[in-house]
Amino acid sequence: MAEKEKLIRMEYSEIMEKSYIDYAMSVIVARALPDVRDGLKPVQRRTLYDMHELGIRYDKPFRKSARIVGDTMGKYHPHGDSSIYEALVVMSQDFKKGLPLIEGHGNFGSIEGDGAAAMRYTEARLQKVTQECYLSDLDKDVVDFVPNFDETEKEPEVLPVKVPNLLINGADGIAVGMATSIPPHNFGEVIDGVIAYMKNPDINTKQMMEYIPGPDFPTGGIVINKDDLHAIYSTGVGKIKVRGKVEIEKAKGGKERIVITEIPYPMIGANIGKFLNDVYGLVESKKTNDIVDISNQSSKEGIRIVIELRKGADAQNLCNLLYKKTRLEDTFGVNMLAVCNGRPETMGIVPMIRHHVNFQYELATRKYTTLLAKERQKKEIQEGLIKACDVIDLIIEILRGSKDMKMAKACLVEGITEGIKFKSEQSKKDAARLKFTERQATAILEMRLYKLIGLEIKALMDDYEKTMRNIQEYSEILENRGTMAKVIMKELKEFKKSYARERRTVIDNVAEAVVEEKPIEEIDVAVLIDRFSYGRVVDMPTYERNKEAADAESKQIIFCKNLDKLALFTNTGQMHLIKVLDLPFGKFRDKGQPIDNVSNFDATKEENLMMDAISNLKGQKVIFGTKQSMLKIVDGGEFDVAKRTTAATKLADGDEVLLVRVMQGDETLVMQSEKDYLLRIDMESLPEKKKSAIGVKGMKLADDEMLSHIYAISSGENETIKIKGKNIALNRLHIGTRGTKGVKK
Repeated sequence: MAEKEKLIRMEYSEIMEKSYIDYAMSVIVARALPDVRDGLKPVQRRTLYDMHELGIRYDKPFRKSARIVGDTMGKYHPHGDSSIYEALVVMSQDFKKGLPLIEGHGNFGSIEGDGAAAMRYTEARLQKVTQECYLSDLDKDVVDFVPNFDETEKEPEVLPVKVPNLLINGADGIAVGMATSIPPHNFGEVIDGVIAYMKNPDINTKQMMEYIPGPDFPTGGIVINKDDLHAIYSTGVGKIKVRGKVEIEKAKGGKERIVITEIPYPMIGANIGKFLNDVYGLVESKKTNDIVDISNQSSKEGIRIVIELRKGADAQNLCNLLYKKTRLEDTFGVNMLAVCNGRPETMGIVPMIRHHVNFQYELATRKYTTLLAKERQKKEIQEGLIKACDVIDLIIEILRGSKDMKMAKACLVEGITEGIKFKSEQSKKDAARLKFTERQATAILEMRLYKLIGLEIKALMDDYEKTMRNIQEYSEILENRGTMAKVIMKELKEFKKSYARERRTVIDNVAEAVVEEKPIEEIDVAVLIDRFSYGRVVDMPTYERNKEAADAESKQIIFCKNLDKLALFTNTGQMHLIKVLDLPFGKFRDKGQPIDNVSNFDATKEENLMMDAISNLKGQKVIFGTKQSMLKIVDGGEFDVAKRTTAATKLADGDEVLLVRVMQGDETLVMQSEKDYLLRIDMESLPEKKKSAIGVKGMKLADDEMLSHIYAISSGENETIKIKGKNIALNRLHIGTRGTKGVKK
């Protein structure tokens, strides 16, 4: 019989809180953030360890990436294969990592955002620096090994990385409620910083920055806010401003060209394409007329983006415009967050190096403890073999006289001679005095006869002396922290000599880019709006030459200045402003642009009731009429505002604008209700109010009734409507009193 279920009552919020915290900590510690000790996320650590276990070393042939990904996923990382392959790809890209850890063979992506080929096509192996600096001491019990996800394998809790990878390669990752973003640094400078800290643990951030002046991005560029770096490296948080490297070259015909040879680190990938589009946008929006052409001539040799200028162009001013308006100057947000002692912590550069150095002392202690134990075992065996060489005749006699291995070993270790045949009584007495250890006895029994050759005995003595020197050296390292520090620093200097490279990123204080914008000449233009609400702008001579076609093809034509703004009124009572400069300006047959692309107007949801230029509205009166028969007159000057979208009138719940119109001065209003009541009133009966007012009642309506139309009729205008098949001339209706019901038709 099944055990009776037991119900546990708990507060729902407590369960959710606990579950969310468990999930968040799992993402933070076991997925998204690097460990401060080795600077690696779990997926990176597992991939490198798996390659090490598979024997894919720097001096061995490349292996298929799919094999590496599959093995890593099956043994250590039970997540999607794409995350493992992406980590492998990034660790091989020299434009993302200051120190690539994997050597890729095949298409591993490009700086312009091209993705890597599928894992079945590419191959990879470890870099030499990875083998020497990240994985070399795994066989010396320097780190703890923990069970994998299904407890069938063991994996290192952390890799024995001998250089501060967290600073050298940087890191980025998004966890739950937090994110890390650490810039890459120069390998040699970071090594110098670590050595400086080991010599002076009380070093401060300012002193440390003499060795590590700032980030060193693989893409080069220029850090322009040098003075802000001290605060960033003290707190671990801040913003680094980076510019691309620009050169101005002479071209044919006295022209110049701007050549971008290095890009800001955040521009890597798709942002190069976005930069090119932004430059196109500057030309299209008339922010500059100096650019003739732009081309991306980048290749394997490096970045080369060429911007051709017209003759007489101010190249330096255009560079400043690119810094201000495009990604040529960008910001790298720094948040130096890493997992430290099992919890996330934001730290400055000195604490980060302190954790690394403490880890190095821990690694060295465990390494030399293991080596010392091995040397002491070797010493024990060597001493036994040397002693055995001195009494080799006796040992041979024991072996020849013994019935089995067990009897011989008992004699060597404990001096038991029973059952062994000796040539003389003296030999038996000598054998009884033998006291070899278990290890020594085993080594003697396994020793081959050629070891008795004179040269071999000399080699054994030399090995013994070497072992004694090693024991003395390892003991000194373990007992003296200063000696251990010298060993660590010596190794770091060798790494620097082998793998350091010149700094790529320039660090300086550069003044903010100032753009001298030439004033745009004000001219008369015609704004042409077609039936699809596409707008374009032409100058007046162009309009006059194409007047007949323009009038026939345009839904609306607005005459104004090119520096003017257009007011677009909608049935929801909103007014959207459109800069005339934002609409395409040029030839009559040039393509227009949807007006909802250059404003907040949504052509799919709102009906455009009226559009006019702000300059045309100033000094004019604007009539508003709604479905609930609320009427008012507003001064046109009230619509000259800065906001792109503002309320043009106040509406009651369920109400909607039916009429927006500039007053002509001699017109009357005719309101038509849903039940076909008509009321004609004089404009003079309407008050002038603010745009924030609702207005006054125009026609008295039944509770369930609304207006269907509002007509504004100028004097002499003969407008006719049809109601129930009967034509009604609106200008012949009797002028009634505002607020009355009107007449039924």
